[in-house]
Amino acid sequence: MLDRLFVLVQYILPQLLISRLAGKLADTRPPRSILTAVIRWFIGRYGVNMSEAADENPASYPTFNAFFTRELKPGMRPLAGGNETLISPVDGTISQLGQVSSDRIFQAKGQSFSLTELLGGDTDRAKPFEGGEFATIYLAPNDYHRIHMPVAGKLQEMAYVPGRLFSVNPVTAEAVPGLFARNERVVTIFDTDAGPMAMVLVGAMIVGSVETRWGGVIAPSGGKREVTTSDYRHQSPGVRYDRGDEMGRFRLGSTVILVFPKGAAHWQDTLQSRERVRLGQALGSVTTAQPETPAPH
Repeated sequence: MLDRLFVLVQYILPQLLISRLAGKLADTRPPRSILTAVIRWFIGRYGVNMSEAADENPASYPTFNAFFTRELKPGMRPLAGGNETLISPVDGTISQLGQVSSDRIFQAKGQSFSLTELLGGDTDRAKPFEGGEFATIYLAPNDYHRIHMPVAGKLQEMAYVPGRLFSVNPVTAEAVPGLFARNERVVTIFDTDAGPMAMVLVGAMIVGSVETRWGGVIAPSGGKREVTTSDYRHQSPGVRYDRGDEMGRFRLGSTVILVFPKGAAHWQDTLQSRERVRLGQALGSVTTAQPETPAPH
């Protein structure tokens, strides 16, 4: 009953207004004593492990977002394996992983969503991932909220896709149809040795904004509620990151969805839904894409 009420309330609330306001508050600089009290409460309420933070002192952060996107101590998340090892891009919990089937991605029991809609409604953008592999990873409030590269890659395209801002926790995932293809999101497409990789940063209720290293804070321009794209294919030298490099962050938490073409990624057999993972942990492996053989003349 409480779960149903929690979901129902989200349909009624002004999601965008609440989330944008939360983002602005998280960037303000209130009196230090008040901010420190809020941060200490958050640490206690959600069990944040500050011993992993580069700066363990809650009183040293100038804003709540500075605390929330805190840096880890060097060496805290070693990268598993070599370049062929596909690593977790974040600390979080596996919501689902598996194969894209007939343009559908499994969300939760009785729920799925469209790959094409997830990637902004562009069939050409979605086509390389038909029949491919996906992984959905949920970040809880106590997780480290910077996002890193699961494999090395060069940025090809980014799309901001407007939408709702439902919570993305397991309760909502089981109750809201097409959740991840309905929420506001930032779609990034990278060229990797295994072929294209889609990395989708999904917004949620109270998520102030999504930030990337190359584009800064991503937000709708002038209040427009339409898909906006940026093409990076022909930029020189372009935007390129190694495996494990930071590529973005959530300014309050959410979900990352990875999608690879058919045969490009192979998940470890032991991985399962609701399993905790950490940045740098091996999720599986990638297969280097073979260059196309030119047709004979």
